[in-house]
Amino acid sequence: MNKYARLYRQKSKQEYKKVINLFSKSSEKSAKTEILSGLTVALALIPEAVAFALIAGLSPLTGLYAAFVVGLITSIFGGRPGMISGATGAVAVVIVALAISHGPEYIFATVVLAGIIQVLAGVFKLGKLMRLVPHPVIFGFVNGLAVIIFMSQLDQFKDASGSWLTGQSMYIILGLVLLTMLIIWGLPKLTKVIPASLVAILAVFGIVVGFGIDTKTVGDIASIQGGFPPFHIPSVPFTFETFALIFPYAAIMAGVGLIESLLTLNIIDEITETRGRGNKEAVAQGAANIFSGFFSGMGGCAMLGQSLINISNGARARLSGIVAAVALLAFVMFGAGLIEQLPMAALTGLMIMVAIGTFEWASLKTFNKMPKSDIFVMVVVTLVTVFLHNLALAVIVGVIIAALVFAWDNAKRIRARKSIDEQGIKHYEIYGPLFFGSVTMFNEKFDILNDPQEVIIDFKESRVVDMSAIEALNKITERYLKVGKKVHLRHLSPDCITLLQNADEIIDVNIIEDPNYKVAVDKV
Repeated sequence: MNKYARLYRQKSKQEYKKVINLFSKSSEKSAKTEILSGLTVALALIPEAVAFALIAGLSPLTGLYAAFVVGLITSIFGGRPGMISGATGAVAVVIVALAISHGPEYIFATVVLAGIIQVLAGVFKLGKLMRLVPHPVIFGFVNGLAVIIFMSQLDQFKDASGSWLTGQSMYIILGLVLLTMLIIWGLPKLTKVIPASLVAILAVFGIVVGFGIDTKTVGDIASIQGGFPPFHIPSVPFTFETFALIFPYAAIMAGVGLIESLLTLNIIDEITETRGRGNKEAVAQGAANIFSGFFSGMGGCAMLGQSLINISNGARARLSGIVAAVALLAFVMFGAGLIEQLPMAALTGLMIMVAIGTFEWASLKTFNKMPKSDIFVMVVVTLVTVFLHNLALAVIVGVIIAALVFAWDNAKRIRARKSIDEQGIKHYEIYGPLFFGSVTMFNEKFDILNDPQEVIIDFKESRVVDMSAIEALNKITERYLKVGKKVHLRHLSPDCITLLQNADEIIDVNIIEDPNYKVAVDKV
């Protein structure tokens, strides 16, 4: 017995060691993936942050500091591990007018106020409003953003005067871009030990330096040399006039940031088949923008392109985002000279591959399968995103159109089955939702003058949705009462009964069968 017990214990120890080794190797591999992916993302963040800062009329360091602060805080405290945040074009477009008219100090104050608004949105759990964004809107948003990412890379094929490159200069940058794309596409088919995007950047960098190729580099855009982000309170008058000036910009910036971040979160959720926390992300993003404003940053939000780079590299944890933010600051403080030598062709190729991966190609195959209204919404959102560069406006327009189409479709679904029983009582069995859009068709179902003396309107297969529907019920009962006929309303919720003016006279209450739901009114 003791012999068998010792053998069993030895076997258990061996199995235990195998499990420990397996987890150790898995953790080591995961950490390696996260670190390498974070370094790749940091390299991809630099030209984006610099470009967006210049778009907003600010110093390049303002964008880089925002990328560091926002990226670090959201990576640690955000609701979606693996999602990358930083300075974005959507935010830059919002604040450019204020930056030109009042300067960077007002921008910093605006970023702080926008962060406070975002924190409040997260505290009051407004992230759940993303449930109202239909899938065609997400398709349109993603496709529009992919087009914007691609179009923004075309500037690298132009000279300082805005003219297209020609001759050898064009061939060089085009060849390097295609080589970058080829490595990113082909390397994962051979090995996934090292992120393909990082290998592509380093390979192109080595070719350019090794052969002394003359091509555009990061340093040609702007210098990224700087120190640690300096803390200071925005130098603006603390008056109501200042608040009135910056509040509209802050509110729009907060809305744009939340919409872009929560949509990015949903997209990453679908790719990774996991679930992020929208309200937690809103609080973290708000806190990040508050700190960004106090540390000389232009603020920001989630970045779909960089997030997809991170996820495609296999990163799924917070470590990659933290490494990306810290590495970005290290590049600014200690490695600016080296990073400024990176060829823009490598980063351009990387971002073009991101654009290709971002575009929902499957949405093109559904054109003959999706309802025309959904296709229209998707196309409108894409066009607004591309031509106005206003992601928040695009999403809002898409949601409004989708809501109106939904209301119209449901307004046509109201039906009434009519019958007369043995006692001569006429029954109207209502099917479909009764709300503001279907009230007109509901009223047309009744023949009040020719109906018998007693009528039953049954809502067992219907729902009374809003105050317009309640008012329609009040009017229909009044019309029957005026001609001396009795009407019974069956299967209404207690909420409906309370709101009806003539409830005592016209309602048949059946506690067992009557449904229990609320009507959408200001006070219930």
